[in-house]
Amino acid sequence: MAQQIYVNLPVKDLERSKAFFARLGYSFNPQYTNEQAACMVVSENHIYVMLLVESFFQTFTKKPVADATKSTEVLVCLSCESKEQVDDLVAKALAAGGSTPNPKQDLGFMYSHSFEDLDGHGWELVYMDPNAVMPQE
Repeated sequence: MAQQIYVNLPVKDLERSKAFFARLGYSFNPQYTNEQAACMVVSENHIYVMLLVESFFQTFTKKPVADATKSTEVLVCLSCESKEQVDDLVAKALAAGGSTPNPKQDLGFMYSHSFEDLDGHGWELVYMDPNAVMPQE
């Protein structure tokens, strides 16, 4: 059986966060979605992001919940199929109210850009050209 990954992220306003990610093209599994949590499908049967209302998220840890607008708690990196897909997702994030903390980078073998969602979580998007050779050190 293939492993799955569930990334758990605290959010301040669940409905607002769901609307943001829906504008980026992501769907939600209604079986695991309620007023406290939403299961965002990133890659069917493999990658999910659990958007958890902060008070519910806090029940899973004794540590304080980080304010992602002030400190970095996680950087989620997703692979993309093309440079165009990277740019398209960043454009959708900006149109939905997100921001871009850094300029895009084109290293030849790798193209990347990033955005921050409405709660300040960092999302890195990367396209690795399978025909390009990564530089050796």
